[in-house]
Formats: sequence, structure tokens, C-alpha cells
Amino acid sequence: MAAAAAAPAAAASSDAATATAEPEAGDEDSREVRVLQSLRGKICEAKNLLPYLGPNKMRDCFCTINLDQEEVYRTQVVEKSLSPFFSEEFYFEIPRTFQYLSFYVYDKNVLQRDLRIGKVAIKKEDLCNHSGRETWFSLQPIDSNSEVQGKVHLELKLNELITENGTVCQQLVVHVKACHGLPLINGQSCDPYATVSLVGPSRNDQKKTKVKKKTSNPQFNEIFYFEVTRSSSYTRKSQFQVEEEDIEKLEIRIDLWNNGNLVQDPGKKTNISSKTDDLGSLRLNICYTEDYVLPSEYYGPLKTLLLKSPDVQPISASSAYILGEICRDKNDAVLPLVRLLLHHDKLVPFATAVAELDLKDTQDANTIFRGNSLATRCLDEMMKIVGRHYLKVTLKPILDEICESSKSCEIDPIKLKEGDNVENNKENLRYYVDKLFSTIVKSSMSCPTVMCDIFYSLRQMATQRFPNDPHVQYSAVSSFVFLRFFAVAVVSPHTFHLRLHHPDPQTVRTLTLISKTIQTLGSWGRSVPKSSFKETFMCEFFKMFQEEGYIMAVKKFLDEISSTETKVSSGTSEPVHLKEGEMYKRAQGRTRIGKKNFKKRWFCLTSRELTYHKQPGKDAIYTIPVKNILAVEKLEESSFNKKNMFQVIHTEKPLYVQANNCVEANEWIDVLCRVSRCNQNRLSSYHPSAYLNGNWLCCLETSENALGCKPCTAGVPADIQIDIDEDRETERIYSLFTLSLLKLQKMEEACGTIAVYQGPQKEPDDYSNFVIEDSVTTFKTIQQIKSVVEKLDEPHEKYRKKRSSSAKYGSK
Repeated sequence: MAAAAAAPAAAASSDAATATAEPEAGDEDSREVRVLQSLRGKICEAKNLLPYLGPNKMRDCFCTINLDQEEVYRTQVVEKSLSPFFSEEFYFEIPRTFQYLSFYVYDKNVLQRDLRIGKVAIKKEDLCNHSGRETWFSLQPIDSNSEVQGKVHLELKLNELITENGTVCQQLVVHVKACHGLPLINGQSCDPYATVSLVGPSRNDQKKTKVKKKTSNPQFNEIFYFEVTRSSSYTRKSQFQVEEEDIEKLEIRIDLWNNGNLVQDPGKKTNISSKTDDLGSLRLNICYTEDYVLPSEYYGPLKTLLLKSPDVQPISASSAYILGEICRDKNDAVLPLVRLLLHHDKLVPFATAVAELDLKDTQDANTIFRGNSLATRCLDEMMKIVGRHYLKVTLKPILDEICESSKSCEIDPIKLKEGDNVENNKENLRYYVDKLFSTIVKSSMSCPTVMCDIFYSLRQMATQRFPNDPHVQYSAVSSFVFLRFFAVAVVSPHTFHLRLHHPDPQTVRTLTLISKTIQTLGSWGRSVPKSSFKETFMCEFFKMFQEEGYIMAVKKFLDEISSTETKVSSGTSEPVHLKEGEMYKRAQGRTRIGKKNFKKRWFCLTSRELTYHKQPGKDAIYTIPVKNILAVEKLEESSFNKKNMFQVIHTEKPLYVQANNCVEANEWIDVLCRVSRCNQNRLSSYHPSAYLNGNWLCCLETSENALGCKPCTAGVPADIQIDIDEDRETERIYSLFTLSLLKLQKMEEACGTIAVYQGPQKEPDDYSNFVIEDSVTTFKTIQQIKSVVEKLDEPHEKYRKKRSSSAKYGSK
């Protein structure tokens, strides 16, 4: 690793100057505003990757997402392809500042270091240019010098000295104070040192700092002196007439090195081609958002207006519905709306009202709720949020069995591999379908109450809309629970967090066949004609399930999940699975040589306990009951010279854990804080560093039981439901209204046109794209929206001005 920062020597002044600028910590308004960043999207596929030379041209590829140089996500490996299809969706909160979002395509190497084929690097400020749409990006070559990240804190001074013989010369003083945010080497901190060079046409003077061990934030604090030579004619009188030869062509260069990597040039190992056109391209869908969340009191009027939406008549004149109408992509509006309405128990009446609007436009009972409307998207998102645990207890064990076995289930004669027996494959497929179907139809007691309430409403409305169709009461519910919930989760288990990655191609094919069969079985159970299947072999396979027993099982299940009868959910007696993953924990005991070390373990968190295991599925080695957690806080890097560490403080010794990256660490801290937020005896202070060698590194207290020296991070209030930050969701909605003001204005004009002109629409394009049932009520709501948005604009603008003016010359 090497980094270079160069500055002309003549630019140095007698005042200290530093390399970075950021807002001052003392700004009160800045502390009240939370800056929250998130990233969602999809790594779709790559194409035309550079082939190997020789007979075997294929590569085993995977892709990573990096914040600067820190890897925060990795796809599965796609074997033997130069156009790998990844199809992996991602979403995470970004817990720190960054300059570049980068996507690296790697060639997997079992014996040696994985080879980086190329990258797509996007500046943070340019992310908005690609938001919400799929784009092909050309892979760029990887230059090792451009891969270095971090900041250098310098002070430069130009002093005037009188030498022994009485002549005057200039002395350049370079104070290398510190570095911050240097990259990790294989996930660990480096051994950095700096070289300081004065470079000119006829000189190259170099000095170096001491090596700092295992740190990404080295504190050097070393001063170097360079004498700047002058011509013999130089006198005090001409001191401001600096000769170009002496100063203007001199340059100070700071190089940062990793002491462990001096024997090799990283660039030679990582570059496989310098020709951009040869590297291929990567198709991505990226949506980056940055929200400035104000204190809660600012959001009252907008929140009130949104929460009134279910009571507005007609529903199309409500603020929530109007938001869906004016957003370029309805999905942007759906997520914050659903979460906010769920949080305040307003989703069921709102979803019922917008679903009723859908039904008015549905002419054929066979197409009920098959469109992509605001109603169907709201219900899809609701099922993803509240149905996650339901899917885990219902589908995950069987999906794990399918993904981890190698049973072939291909029944298409054209796609059979050599040696495959279609009858054996058909039996394998039937076994999986039967097992999955049986589990689903017996799972009604685990179905979340809010899903049951909405299914009940859908069933009643569908029966009223199509009173002569006895089957519509079932198809109205099955179109969601089977077609848009179970069938989608089966074919894309990684999207619902049931599997870590998109499955391999053979497993995807198996899951696709199972999903097709399950959704057809779930279409309320009646016999399905051949014409509904595109493939003849699927028609033949489905005949195995055209029995009365399957039909009755589906109807019984749909009756149970759309009933108003009170049921006791089995979820109340079973712990809810919240998060799992591989991390490093510091050993609780001592090894034979007396040192404590870090070991890789599989962590699992439920609503009852935090455990870690040697491997997934193995018995727990260590268990911490959630009720015993007293605090969860970050751990200073200086404790063990490791990044991304946090501590779980409980009734025994603190558990020190290292996550693989900053995103993962943030997610674990967040979910542990939330699940333990109501615990009794939670701590008000903690030690940000570890207890080592008889004292706390942070405050030097010698007693291991000494009270913490730093206030605990303020936890979320006890009345906030897990994973829902209503201020964040309201801020997102405010941002969407702000971005869509032009469309809101057009809708307002359309209301005026409709209200004034009652004849045939002469210019339908002006407003035919909007649903406006009551122009007067809709106009009134739009006025209210504009009013609350304008009031929220004021504090946002004030904060933006504060933020831009708080970075001052000379500040750190």
C-alpha cells in the first residue's frame, strides 16, 4: 500500500494549514440533525469478461461492494462463465462517510490470492445520476495507487534562517501529525509509516517516520526540516524576489507505506489488463439516499396529515395516495408509507381502502389483484416486513435442505443432463413440493395478525364485488399469500433473507419448478386447465396433484388465515430469529501461553438470547440471555488495533466482537440495542476501551468493576417498535414530496381544470394519468401538503447553510 500527497513548496506559508475540513463538533444544530445514508439495489450480471489464455477460458467470478476500500458485501461465486449472472439484491445503512462506492469483479482462486478483474467506482456526489435504473458500466482497470484511501494531517511552515556565514536561507518545516482511515490489509489494520520527500529538478531529499504497528489511524507527530538552497546573490533585500529555480519547482511529497508489503508492488499482482475495452462490463441498479433527519417536533404536521389518510373520503384524495400518484417510482413511496402506517396501526384501513379502489376497476374475477398498483405494492411490502419470521419458521428448513442437497429435479426432457432419469427427477420434485405444500397449509397459526386482518377485508370486498363467483373469496387471498408471498420467497430465498446468496443455477431451476407448482396449487385449489401452463411437461407433472385432498387443504388454509376469529400465534411461545452471521470474538479465557486471542465463530441472535457456535447448526458454545444485556457499544480501535469492534456488556465479563466491516458492525449494534432496549438495570455509562494489563485503557482506572467513563449511547425510546424509525420514514416522505413538486403542481392544476370544466376532456394528457375522483377534496389535500412541505423546507435550508459554512480553513 502506498499513498502520495504532493504540495508545491512555494505554497507553504508561515501559518499552519491542514489537509481536511469538516463541520465543527460544537455546532448545536448539527448535533440535533441525524444524517442517515442508505444504499439499495441489485448486482445484476457481468458480460464479456477477459478470458483466460489457453484452452480453458472460463472464470469463477464473484462481485464485491466497497465503501472506499472497505468491503461490505460479497456475492456468491458463479462458476465457469465470462458473463456471470449474479442477480443479488442488497440493502444496508451506511454508517460512515465515504468518497467512492465501488464494485469489484474478482476471479476466484483457491490456491492463490483472488484476482481483481476490474472495478466500477462511482463518486458519492455522482450516485444520484444513476438512481433507480439499471445501467451497464464498463469495468475500469485497477491502479494500485488509486486504491489507497484515508487522510493525512500535515502542518507546513516556511521559516527564515541566518546561517553561520551570515547569509539568509529558507527552511521548510513539515510536521506529519497523523493519518486517518487507512485501508485494511486482508481485513486487518496495516503497519504504516510515511516518507517525506523534497523533490526538485536537481534534488530528491527523503526522510521517513517510525513504523506504527497494526493501526489504520497512526499518530506520527514527527517533524522534518529541509533547507531550501538559494543562489549566492540572495540578500535580505531581495528576499521576496524568490527565484523560480529555487522554490517554484520544488515539491513536498508524502508517501504512506505498509511495512508488511514492501517486498511486492501491489499493482503488478492486481492488474490483469490496462486496456479498459478488454475488461467487460457490469449491470447494476443503485439507489443511494441521504436523509437529514430533524428532531421529532418538526415532523408533527406532516405525520398528522399522512396518518389521517385512511379516513379521507375518497381515499384517492388522501395525502398517502397522492404521494403514490406523483412519485416517479411507486416503490420509493411504498416503503416509508407502509412502515409509518404500520407503526401507528393505520395500515389495515389504508390498504383496505386502496384495494377497494382497485376492485372498482377489475372487470374479470380471474384477474383480481394481479396488477402492480399502489394497493398490491403496499401489501407486498407489508408481507415482507411482518412476514419475515413467518417465512423463516415455515420455509427455511425445507429451503436449506433443497439448497444443500444435490438432487436433480429437472423434468423438461430438453434440459435433462446425460445420465439423468426423468422419472427419478419427477419423484424428487414431487417430494419437495409435497413437503413444502404440507408445511404451508399447516402454518396458519403462525400467520401474523396484521396479514390475517387484511386478508379478511380482501375476502369480504371481493365477495361483494363478484357475488356470483363462489371462488373469488379464495382467489382474492391466494393471489397475495401464494402468488406474491410464498411463491416469490421460494424462487428468491435470498431476497427474503432465507438464504445468504442467490442459489446456484441448478438449485434456481429446482426452486422455479417448485414455485410454479405451489402457486398453481394455491390458486384456491380448483383444477387448472392445460392452457395455463406454457410447458407440456408441467401440465403432465401437475396431474399428480389434481386431487380433492389438495383442493380442500388449500381452502381450509385460506379460511383460517382470513378469519376474524382470535387465534393464539405460535410465535408467542417461540423465540423470533433476528440475525446471524460469522464474526470474530475475543476469547473469554486464557490460552496456555497466557494471551487472549480472537476466534471465528457463528453468532445467532433471537428475541431471547445471543449465542455463538463453532459452525452454523452446531450446539452453542456460549449463551447470553437478552434480558442480561446491559449495554451494546462500539469499542475503540486502539484496544486491540482492530477495526469494526463492539462490546456486549452483560452481567458477566464484556464480550468483545469484531465484525467483518462497518456495515455489519452497525447492523449488529442496532439490532442488539433494540432487542434489549427495555431491559432493567441498563447502564448509563461504559468504558469505550478494554480492560488490559490491570487497568482500563480509556481512563486508566485499575478496578475492573469501576464505573464507565463515558455516557452510553442514547437508546431508542421503549415505545418505538423494533426496526421502525418514524422520524426517518417521515423525512423520506418529505424528500419525495420535495422531489415531486412539479408533478404535485400538475395535479393541482388538473383539479382546477376538472372543477371548472365539466364537459368532455379536450386535453386528457394534462391530467388523465392521475386518479382524481373528487377534485375539491384532492385540491384541498394538495394545499395542505404544500403548506407542511414549505414549513419543513425552512429548518432544512437553515441546516444546509450551517453545514456549508462550518468548514473553515485550518480546521481539522
